[in-house]
Amino acid sequence: MDNTDTPSGAFVRGADEIDYETVDAAEGLRKGVLIDESDGAPTFAIRRFTIDPSTEVPKHTNAVEHEQHVLSGTYTVGFRDPETGEEIEQTVAAGDSIFVPAGTVHWYRNESETQGSFLCAVPNGEDSIAVVDK
Repeated sequence: MDNTDTPSGAFVRGADEIDYETVDAAEGLRKGVLIDESDGAPTFAIRRFTIDPSTEVPKHTNAVEHEQHVLSGTYTVGFRDPETGEEIEQTVAAGDSIFVPAGTVHWYRNESETQGSFLCAVPNGEDSIAVVDK
């Protein structure tokens, strides 16, 4: 994409310039980094995930918070209440937004026949992911 008319440091990245990789946690989950600190973004990274039909992302935690926005499809997101241990699942669809606080057990499941996708914003820096047994 031609960025010759943008101010210093600003840019536009075309959709065809994003490389996607399979996420180790679940077959059928792919991640593309849209913008992060390597692009000069000082605070946040924005990533785009796709979740294929019949894909289950196991229960896990992240060291950093996540702000997400569903772009397409319908899938299930689950959370475990850290105080009571109660597990809650909700169906999300395009246009819905999700907040996952750091350290919260959460998971995803796509039982539909179509791929889902979402944007995920996270603080720049290290994030550790821990898969949780039940």
